[in-house]
Amino acid sequence: MYSDLVMLPAPVLFIAQLMIALAMVLTFIRIVRGPSIVDRISALDLFAALIMVQCVILVLKSGFVSFLDVSTAIAVIAFLATVAFSKYLENKSS
Repeated sequence: MYSDLVMLPAPVLFIAQLMIALAMVLTFIRIVRGPSIVDRISALDLFAALIMVQCVILVLKSGFVSFLDVSTAIAVIAFLATVAFSKYLENKSS
């Protein structure tokens, strides 16, 4: 399904995608090198949020609104993963 969204200039969207991609690289480095498991979990949350932002930018570039459903699904999965990791850490410390 397509939508007639207010289109931003292409260079603005390209620069936004580059900035988000740089943030994704730095977040991935934090996931790999994180000093503790809590740092890695929070970095995974941030990585999921950055993927959602990339999906929204893709909607703005293409007008294909179904990518918003993908973004919502990623949000739900990231939330459930964070809750599961938290429960795991809580039980591990007990």
